[in-house]
Amino acid sequence: TTPAMRALPKPTVAAVNRSAAGVGMSFALASDIAIAGESASFLQAFARIGLLPDGGSTWFLPRLVGEQRARALAMLAPQISAQQAKDWGLIWDVVDDAELMKTATDLARRLADGPTMALSRIKEALGRASSNTLSQQLDVERDFQRELGRSSDFKEGVAAFLAKRKPAFRGE
Repeated sequence: TTPAMRALPKPTVAAVNRSAAGVGMSFALASDIAIAGESASFLQAFARIGLLPDGGSTWFLPRLVGEQRARALAMLAPQISAQQAKDWGLIWDVVDDAELMKTATDLARRLADGPTMALSRIKEALGRASSNTLSQQLDVERDFQRELGRSSDFKEGVAAFLAKRKPAFRGE
């Protein structure tokens, strides 16, 4: 489910090929980073059958594209291209169809090989941001920076930077 995807401590990657319609679009919106093949399309089809968008789309859409576009997507149910989805901020990138799965796999590997503690805290902090005041969010940042500043990954990141080498993060 989309709440479970958002609750995962690790980043999620969505690769959209062909059509992401209805709850399929909701899953793409729930991912941390979504990419799509150039021939992909997105559609909130629910209104076409007398329903409202589900899977969290009524929560995700206004936050990602604003009220007007969210209402139009939900009520008029237009099919939009991958490029338009990128331009509107629904997805991160559009890639060649033939390269979609390789690109998504490479992206997931890059995240898995990265500073996973920091990525988890980034995900959590960004998730809290929409319901926090600025002051509360600064407290979250302070607390997480303090925690991450004591991590082995931070020490490794600094050492690698100074030595001009690629860091070998361990998630500690």
